[in-house]
Amino acid sequence: MTDPRFIPFDGEIRGGRHVLVVRVYYEDTDFTGVVYHANFLRFMERGRTNYLRLLGAGHRALFEAAEQEAPGFAFVVRSMSVDFLKPARMDDVVEIVTEPLEVKGASVTVGQRVVRAGELLVEAQVRVAFVSGGRARPIPKPLRLAMRADQVTTNPDPK
Repeated sequence: MTDPRFIPFDGEIRGGRHVLVVRVYYEDTDFTGVVYHANFLRFMERGRTNYLRLLGAGHRALFEAAEQEAPGFAFVVRSMSVDFLKPARMDDVVEIVTEPLEVKGASVTVGQRVVRAGELLVEAQVRVAFVSGGRARPIPKPLRLAMRADQVTTNPDPK
């Protein structure tokens, strides 16, 4: 693992995957001292948000172009499948790994993993819909192209 003291605040893109380092605090745990399951979802939300933020050098321009094409847009979770495999505990340093699996017209499916020192703790597939004006809309071209570029980097043989 990269030294967590030197990881950028919003994570970084490594090999087509977004990696966000998170330290587990007391507030993240339940009465048994392990991370409360819903807090893993919060960690993964941060990973998805920061992945979109870091989609490229011109990410602000991407979002401005998307705003022109679809005013008031948002990404909303449509479905999620989560496997909780092992616990994390206070003071653990975990990596939230986010990678695009499938980019469609109005949605993107991302794979997410929570890993501690190479050990898989939680694995999820999240389908996120692009919404504007209260309805699903096609993802604007600049964003779709940026996500697909990442998908090709991550999955050289897409299905």
